[in-house]
Amino acid sequence: MKTGGDNSGSSCQLSTINCPLTLMVQGCTSDAGKSTVVAALCRWFAQRGYSVAPFKPQNMALNSAVTVDGGEIGRSTALQALACGIEPHSDMNPVLLKPQTDMGAQVILRGQVLGNMQALDYHAYKNTAREAVLAAWQDLSSRYDVIIAEGAGSPAEINLRDNDIANMGFAEMVDCPVILVADIDRGGVFAHLTGTLDLLSQTEQQRTLGFVINRFRGDLSLLQGGLDWLEDRTGKPVFGVLPYLHGLTLDAEDAVADPGDHEHDALKVVVPVLPRMSNHNDFDPLRLHPQVDLRFVKMGEVWPAADLIILPGSKATRADLAFLREQAWDKQIEKHLRYGGKVLGICGGFQMLGERIEDPDGLESDAGSSPGLGWLAMTTRLISGKQLRTVQGVFLPAGAAIHGYEIHNGISEGPALLRPMLQLGDRDEGAISDDDQIMGCYLHGLFDNAVACNALLQWAGLRGDRAVDYDDHRQQDLDRLAGMIEQHLDMKRLRSALPTSHGLNHPRIIY
Repeated sequence: MKTGGDNSGSSCQLSTINCPLTLMVQGCTSDAGKSTVVAALCRWFAQRGYSVAPFKPQNMALNSAVTVDGGEIGRSTALQALACGIEPHSDMNPVLLKPQTDMGAQVILRGQVLGNMQALDYHAYKNTAREAVLAAWQDLSSRYDVIIAEGAGSPAEINLRDNDIANMGFAEMVDCPVILVADIDRGGVFAHLTGTLDLLSQTEQQRTLGFVINRFRGDLSLLQGGLDWLEDRTGKPVFGVLPYLHGLTLDAEDAVADPGDHEHDALKVVVPVLPRMSNHNDFDPLRLHPQVDLRFVKMGEVWPAADLIILPGSKATRADLAFLREQAWDKQIEKHLRYGGKVLGICGGFQMLGERIEDPDGLESDAGSSPGLGWLAMTTRLISGKQLRTVQGVFLPAGAAIHGYEIHNGISEGPALLRPMLQLGDRDEGAISDDDQIMGCYLHGLFDNAVACNALLQWAGLRGDRAVDYDDHRQQDLDRLAGMIEQHLDMKRLRSALPTSHGLNHPRIIY
């Protein structure tokens, strides 16, 4: 078992053999590919027998996962834990911010809800958050050989540099080396890399070992002149140019992915995009299903014909319900039901299907109560004390095994629950309308298991059973990422660039 650094957070003073490596991946922009590169490195190290863990000091995302210690972390960090072959733990993402308005967010500290804060209040709170980040990193460092840390956004956001704990502030605090990632697919990659580096302080530039260019398409020889120029101008190496991986489907933080390919007679599924939609990863298995035509409908867009409408999770259910009504989407769904279509609500979407949503303590927005859509005879009350758990059970209409996770504050009550959708151990969950057109529950991950996915879609009218087992698909994609690292990232050159105080020179690393 490895031991961590001293309690001050300064660089590790132990020998190379006993000092775990922390290597941080930072990006020039959001969505540069940091999460993917971290997952790839985690898998690569794990395949070589190292105990490795991901770490994201601070994250802002509405997609989250339940941890083995009963906490909550960002979804991409949980995926990176899967890449390592370990259970996700709240230490891996000690600060999670879940936006509820444009100016405020729910603050989750080491897996547990601290409360709601406005942006300026949280900025003042960062000194306390820094202590939580350091403590979590030290605890991980005592348990793992290698920690692959991920930055957030860009380290060159000048307005956010004071008291930074997400990027270079963390790297300076624990004295870890950094590699900088840029996305060539969006253009301007050399400007991104040189501009970001120029905006860093001298010590931050020194700890930046070099660059990784992500999502490259085409003949690498055509890029070589630019790579030579970049290395000559900055004095730092390009460790690798990673290819654009077509068909890669992995849990994203925020961006709603484009739908995949499907057959011409596919089941038509529509998901309205709400301002505070959460855990849209629920729909990734449907993107992969060859018999599903999945469409995300945004504000101002015309709704296509649908067999199934799914109301997604929400971090601000009453506000998102008000938005839904402002777009007249409630009328669109009513029309869909009149023509015999099916509706499924997940978590916040399930709450919307009821008669009323009450938030007396203002947990998600201003205290108050809102009428629901009224299609299920139940009332939801938001109370403090978030439900965080992974569960297994049965989808009752088909008797199919199902598993998933719950992340919610609400407690729903009413006669609609007497006809449950799921049985989870010794308790019932969710509701199905008497006419069998509407159902909902609090469970996320409904479609991840192929058997459950097939059963749910057959309820909605699908004829077939060709769902992809998403759990297995994730593992295959993670192996694919590790193969990409093996082929396109020069790990020997990266090792030689590391300060000698760090442990990538550990004899168990095999090249």
